[in-house]
Amino acid sequence: MRLNGIIDRFERGERVFATFASPDPFGAVAVRDAGYDALMFEAEHKPWDAPQLKDAMQYLLDRRQISKAETLAPTTTPLVRVPPNGGERSQWHAKQALDLGAYGIVWPHIDTVEDARNAVAACRYPSIHQDGAKEPLGLRGDSPAWAARYWGISAAEYYERADVWPLAPHGEILVGLMVESVRGIENLEEILDQVPGVGLVLVGEGDLSQELGLPRQYEHPTVREHRDRIVKICHAKGVRVGHPHVTEKNVEEVIEQGYQFLMTGAVVSYPGLVRGREITGRGTVLG
Repeated sequence: MRLNGIIDRFERGERVFATFASPDPFGAVAVRDAGYDALMFEAEHKPWDAPQLKDAMQYLLDRRQISKAETLAPTTTPLVRVPPNGGERSQWHAKQALDLGAYGIVWPHIDTVEDARNAVAACRYPSIHQDGAKEPLGLRGDSPAWAARYWGISAAEYYERADVWPLAPHGEILVGLMVESVRGIENLEEILDQVPGVGLVLVGEGDLSQELGLPRQYEHPTVREHRDRIVKICHAKGVRVGHPHVTEKNVEEVIEQGYQFLMTGAVVSYPGLVRGREITGRGTVLG
C-alpha cells in the first residue's frame, strides 16, 4: 500500500488538491485539518530552518487520524520546496528535508537538463538501482533513521521504498520541477526526454510573468501562451503538471486544461474550493 498519497492518486488517475504553508508548526496546524491531499512547505521564500521544519512535519500529523487509518500514510502528504535554484546544485537542502521524512522535493527554477538531473540524483541513494533504474546516479547521503520513524517503517523497508517515482515504480519520493523561465520552457522537452524520475512539473507563472515583463498578469495572452506550452509538453511526455494559483474563478478551466496537481493560496482564502473538494470526493476539485 502506498505511503505517498500524491503518487497514489496520480496512479489512480485522480487530481491532487494542495496548498502552500510556511515551514513551521503554525503553518502545519493551520492546514492540517483543512482537507488538502498535499501540503508544500515553502522554504524557497521563507527562512530555511531545519528544526522548525522538523516540528512542522510532526504537527502536520494527527494521532486521531493515524489511529483510525488503515494505512500509515499521512492524510496530508508533505512536500518541501527547497531554497536553491536548480542551477545552484545545492543537494544538502534536499538531503535534510528527506532525512526529516518529506515525501518529495520541489526544485525552483529548473532551466536545463543538468539542473533536472541534479534534482533527481539528489533525492536518490546511490545503492538504489532496482528494476534497472540506474540513472540518474543517486547522490543522497545515508541517514535514514528519522525519516523511517516518520514514515512508521523500519530502516530496511525505508531503503526499499525511498526511491523516486516513476523512475522506480515502487518509489515513494516525488521529485517536482518548477519551470518558470523562457529558457526552462525551451529546454523542457529535452529535460523530460533525458532525465527519468521527474514525477511532477509545476508552472512557475510568477517568475515567468516577471521575465516576460508582465508581473503577476497571469491571464495576459503572452503569459497564458507560455504556460500552455508547458502543459502541452508535459501531456505529450506523460508527466503530471501542476497549477500554482487555482481559484474559484479559474478552477473549471484549470481542470479542463488537464492539470493534475491543483494548488490554492492560503486555506482561509478559498473556503469554497475546500468545501467543493470535500463534497465531490477525495482527489477531485469541484468535479
